[in-house]
Amino acid sequence: MEQPRSIPRPLVRTNQWFIVATVAAVWISGFYWLLALPLLAGIGGLLFGFNPVMRFAKRFLRKQPSHYVPEDWDQQQFNQAIAVICLLLGLAAYVAGWHMAALIFTGIVALAALVAILGFCIGCFIRYHWLQYRHRKHARISGK
Repeated sequence: MEQPRSIPRPLVRTNQWFIVATVAAVWISGFYWLLALPLLAGIGGLLFGFNPVMRFAKRFLRKQPSHYVPEDWDQQQFNQAIAVICLLLGLAAYVAGWHMAALIFTGIVALAALVAILGFCIGCFIRYHWLQYRHRKHARISGK
C-alpha cells in the first residue's frame, strides 16, 4: 500500500511563521514588496513542489523527515493556495493604493497562519466542509 504524501510539521510551521513575520514586517515598515517573498515561495510550492522556505528549513531538521508528525500534502497544498490568493490580493491592493483591502487580505492570511501555529487549521476546516459538501452533492445526484 502506498504511503500518503506528507510534509514534516516543522517545515509547515516554518512556512507559517515566515508568512506571519513577513506580514508583520510589512505592517511595521510599510515596505509592501516584502509580500513577494512568501508569495513566490507559495507559488513555487504549488506549481513546482518546491518551496524555498521549507527547503531551507529542511537543512535544520535534526531527525529524518519521516520521524516528525506528518502534515497531509494535499491539505497543505489547499492551505497554500488560500495563502497565495490572499497574499496576491494583498500585494495587488497595496500596489493599487487600497490600504484597507491590503490590510484585510494580509490580515486574513497572517491570522490563519497564526491560528494554525496555535493548533487550529482554518484551511483544514474549510477543506473538510467543502469535501463533505461535494460528497453529499454527488450522493444526491447519483441517488445513493
